[in-house]
Amino acid sequence: MATLLPPPKQLPDTSTLDTKSAPTIVVQFVSQDDGEMLLGPAVNVPANFSPVPFQFHMRLPESAIDDALWAPTRLIVSTSLLQEVLAHPSKAFTPEDALKVYCSLQSIFRMCPAMRCSSTLVVHGASILCAAFLSMGRLLATGLGDTTACLLDLNMELPSHTLTGHKGWMLCVEWEARERKLATSGHDGQVRIWNPKSGKPLGDALKGHTMWITSLAWGLIHINAKNPRVASSSKDNTVRVWSTVTRLSGFMLGGQPLCSSMGRRQYHAHWVTTLALNTDFVLCTSPYDHTGKVPTSDEEGNITASTPELLISGSGDHTLFLWSVFGVETAMGPPKPSARLTGHQRQVSRVGFSPYGQWAASVGFDNCLRVWGGQTGKYIARLRGHIMPVYRLTWSADSRLLVSVSKDRTVKY
Repeated sequence: MATLLPPPKQLPDTSTLDTKSAPTIVVQFVSQDDGEMLLGPAVNVPANFSPVPFQFHMRLPESAIDDALWAPTRLIVSTSLLQEVLAHPSKAFTPEDALKVYCSLQSIFRMCPAMRCSSTLVVHGASILCAAFLSMGRLLATGLGDTTACLLDLNMELPSHTLTGHKGWMLCVEWEARERKLATSGHDGQVRIWNPKSGKPLGDALKGHTMWITSLAWGLIHINAKNPRVASSSKDNTVRVWSTVTRLSGFMLGGQPLCSSMGRRQYHAHWVTTLALNTDFVLCTSPYDHTGKVPTSDEEGNITASTPELLISGSGDHTLFLWSVFGVETAMGPPKPSARLTGHQRQVSRVGFSPYGQWAASVGFDNCLRVWGGQTGKYIARLRGHIMPVYRLTWSADSRLLVSVSKDRTVKY
């Protein structure tokens, strides 16, 4: 006897909306990028109109904001204007008002929380000391304790190439932004450049360090695309910048401070503990997107930014500053910060921009996360849950999930 399948679950019909009980309101859609550009004329819509693939929010007037309670300054419209705006406890909006709704496109994909291990690759014969993903997620480079590196094809879940040549433990692997080259370094103090397609080295090793190399970093590809450079830091207290074309060390940093502290401009009152750029994500992913299309030329892969490049600095004085990277110096001195972000009660340990630069999040030793506006630095929300100092945070690629790690031995998202 065949097993009878249960009847399909009946879902409510959402094709028609009950607009009789909802008032009609005037809505003016405004771009969130600058807050001034009108997206068409004002329209009359029912207050309970259905959701669409956009993200909407409204800004509360200053009279309705309680600074003492750190109340959010914006109302997120997720279901309808009737529920989120007109029924808000502040009573700041009425059906007779012309509502200015700020909207922005959501990500074209959504990241799902990792709930289980999807695969285990048992292909290494020694301890794995470092790893780096290709931006498209097709290849994974790993550095091993047997002086070799391995390129793994994640679609086949098999090794693609084994890179041999180093004479010590493999400590660092780093992909070039356009993913045409791979740099490796190890305990032998040498840097090697590889062709990931063939698995062959591009020339001889770059030699100059007298001790092992601790980290690698490629130069910005949009500044010097024809002659990409790679920097290596070593236990010998130096940083060397190499040219991949001439295969020579362009210059060496050592014996002097490697970076200037924001505290020397007398804005922060304590150590600068963390820095973040709003272009970090696009500089890591380059011109690649979810379609997997590879640009045919360098010009096609260029990105024209519609917003300025911004920097956030966090300090042990419990504050953050928002800076314009290309600020103009005045007769009074160097550029000044655009905004001062206050609210943390203890040292700020980490700050990071969301991938599209819309938000910024910071964590500190006061056991909480704070979310700020990525363009203005305005306070958005406070996220609680940790019971001990929070050390690190990171955003998902769709700006929807935020992960934090804490001294309380938990990871929360």
